[in-house]
Amino acid sequence: MTTEVTEAVEQLDIVIIGAGISGIGAATYFTRELPGKSIAILEGREALGGTWDLFRYPGIRSDSDLHTFGYEFKPWRHEHAIADAHLIKDYLRETTEENGFADQIRYRHRVLRAAWSSEEKVWTLTVEVTDPSGTARTTTIRSTWVFAATGYYKYEEGYTPEFAGREDFDGQIVHPQHWPDGLDYAGKKVVIIGSGATAVTMVPAMLKGAGAAAHVTMLQRTPTYIASMPRVDRVALHLTKLLGDERGYAATRLKNIWLERGQVLFLRRFPKAGRRLIRADNVKRLPQGYDVDKHFNPPYNPWDQRLCLAPDGDFFDVIKDGKADVVTDKIVRFTPTGILLESGQELDADIIVTATGLNMRLFGGMEIVVDGKPTDITQSYAYRGMLLSGIPNWAMAIGYTTSSWTLKVSLMCRYFIDLMKHMDAHGYIEAVPVAEAGMESRPVMDLQSGYARRGAKHLPKQGVSAPWRMALSYQEDAKALRGPVFDEHLKFGTASKAKRSTADV
Repeated sequence: MTTEVTEAVEQLDIVIIGAGISGIGAATYFTRELPGKSIAILEGREALGGTWDLFRYPGIRSDSDLHTFGYEFKPWRHEHAIADAHLIKDYLRETTEENGFADQIRYRHRVLRAAWSSEEKVWTLTVEVTDPSGTARTTTIRSTWVFAATGYYKYEEGYTPEFAGREDFDGQIVHPQHWPDGLDYAGKKVVIIGSGATAVTMVPAMLKGAGAAAHVTMLQRTPTYIASMPRVDRVALHLTKLLGDERGYAATRLKNIWLERGQVLFLRRFPKAGRRLIRADNVKRLPQGYDVDKHFNPPYNPWDQRLCLAPDGDFFDVIKDGKADVVTDKIVRFTPTGILLESGQELDADIIVTATGLNMRLFGGMEIVVDGKPTDITQSYAYRGMLLSGIPNWAMAIGYTTSSWTLKVSLMCRYFIDLMKHMDAHGYIEAVPVAEAGMESRPVMDLQSGYARRGAKHLPKQGVSAPWRMALSYQEDAKALRGPVFDEHLKFGTASKAKRSTADV
């Protein structure tokens, strides 16, 4: 790839980085509610969709219902509440077309560097633009605000631990994040390493249709909670028939928001009872005499890590039918024909899938500079879950970990709109949260999952109380983000000088 540097400066009000579900949602809100603002959406890849375009492994689907994972302004009309990736991509594409900004998405635009000038009150973005042939040029875009909807993991590589003897294996090794086009697994023995949502999705998916695998084994070191959920929400269908598309969708969305919150609260407050209920469902769906406690009894409480979903119990069905099994053990090494385990058992495999997780990274790895000094985002605190201390005019989209991601993003966008309107009304150009020195902190993603623990050293921090604590529920954020847009922690600036937000109260 060749790189050619050009000087082309464009001035915008808001740059949205990322055309996944967060970026497309933000673009819709902003173009509707801030019609006087100039907006562009920069997408580093060649297509919209983010996660839903990147991942191509068998069965890729949502792990949340689309009545809450979808947008509040656009009803989800497909009968499947748990939806496959191609349906979600169609939904996102329709959103861009219906709201008239499909042509505003600039594909193959990767932001390399973002530099803030307090004197000019503007971000200068260095953007690499690549044409279909692979030729790249560098351009410059200036923007008053940046809304980073980049997700939280590296698109270039997934996480794979070191496995001894990997080079000895005679078959094919695949990571779900880089699934090869046309991979033929028909009639083959497949071992999937991992027990997260990806593995739980792939096991039944690889056993469907004419190209089905001969057998699939999910090899896990530690069990995961797996709960069954109907793929079709019958209540949603009834509400839609009774109330119409829009009102039925709104009613279903409200129902599911509260139902989901109730389930999380119950499981966290009564973990023993929750564990018993999940186990009882597992026992009912698995073959008689199956060792449920060995393979489906995690050493942690429900929602210390994310629960995995099995739509209509499909994961358990293929185990019951003998097409798949679960092995709980530790890997000693790969062998020419499979995997040797600590117990002495050897798993035969033609294909090994390393569904071992993600490498976390915010903002696509771009360099962030404030007044000539590189910024370490790990030293910043998240303000109201979306602004970062010490970084002016910068918002980020991070959704919930115990609920549908998009629920939080919708509240963030509404807060952002209110903030823009407040700043315009008072003549402010700059907004930056200021954290107290030595404030107590904890990781911004409050989960015990492996990817969350590994990624904590790359992410901002959160405090222990509002407005620095990341709220865990839609209900809590609905109050915090729909209330007053400022407090004593948020500092505003004009073209001439900066002053505390409370000065005009």
